[in-house]
Amino acid sequence: MARINLLPWREELRKRRKREFGVATAVAVILTVCAMVGVHALIALFIDHQQERNSYLKQEIATLDGILKEIKDLEKTRENLLARMEIIQQLQHSRPEIVHMFDELVATIPEGMYLIKVDHRGRNLAISGRAESNARVSSYMRNLESSGWLGKPDLKVIESKEKTTTGLSHFELNAQQLAKVGEGAGKVEGAKR
Repeated sequence: MARINLLPWREELRKRRKREFGVATAVAVILTVCAMVGVHALIALFIDHQQERNSYLKQEIATLDGILKEIKDLEKTRENLLARMEIIQQLQHSRPEIVHMFDELVATIPEGMYLIKVDHRGRNLAISGRAESNARVSSYMRNLESSGWLGKPDLKVIESKEKTTTGLSHFELNAQQLAKVGEGAGKVEGAKR
């Protein structure tokens, strides 16, 4: 006798395939979610690692900024010290020049004349004085011009003795202090020894 399967086998096959599809879909979703979580964790790990590196670099940069500030302060201090040393050297060099300038002021004054005021600014001199005559002022200017330490006399004002109440001519003139490098430097070196 022939057996006829009256069971709904197609219906069962369909249900079984549906279950298998559902399981496969669930597994795929679970694997996808796991992969996304894994990728997210990996990216978070990379970000954390990079943030650690960034914070380390910031600390090192702050340390180097402190060192650079110290270096700039030291350079500024060095420049200040060098400027002071240069000023001291200039003063050492110009010390004998002042002595020579005063010697020349005295040596160049002709008889019948005296100085009231000498103003020294840098290399410029402003000289005020009294003289018995204008000729003595001219003689004084020639003496300044021929001096080795003073030169370039320039008469600003001269009042004749008839106009003044002192009976002497009043004068004002400008001159320049000349630098004698060989003599001044030798004396400075001698003073250092």
